Amino acid sequence: MTQTSESVTWLTQEAYDQLKAELEYLSGPARTEIAGKIAAAREEGDLRENGGYHAAKEEQGKQELRVRQLTQLLENAKVGEAPTTSGVVAPGMVVKIAFDGDEDDTTTFLLASREYASSDIETYSPQSPLGTGVMGKKVGEDAQYELPNGKKASVKILEATPYQG
Repeated sequence: MTQTSESVTWLTQEAYDQLKAELEYLSGPARTEIAGKIAAAREEGDLRENGGYHAAKEEQGKQELRVRQLTQLLENAKVGEAPTTSGVVAPGMVVKIAFDGDEDDTTTFLLASREYASSDIETYSPQSPLGTGVMGKKVGEDAQYELPNGKKASVKILEATPYQG
């Protein structure tokens, strides 16, 4: 469900289909819509003081950036199976950890790329220090990762379950 190296992005079939549909919309109907907005704003006259024109151009820029991001992501995507309930931490899993052996100081997060970031749950990339530390660990095992200041931190894996969306 997420990046496991610099060049490969693992996605479930559902995630791949969703991103591909978004790309198709942004590359087709959305481009036509924004071109229409720009043309209508251009007809209003002086472009230097035309807020509608500048807003439409900014929207177009953001849209084209997203098209490039999706194109690159999908070009490097490998479609795989959704994570299993084996209790081994892997991309696409919701992981609950306890810090420094204190089972009262816990946090729960989704181990996935930012494409799957949700307001419902915090998301950590598998390439992040914490993500790298917990990857492949089993429930009950301890994991270490490096903090930004260079020190090591330790966490215990309490739960690892597939993300249900």
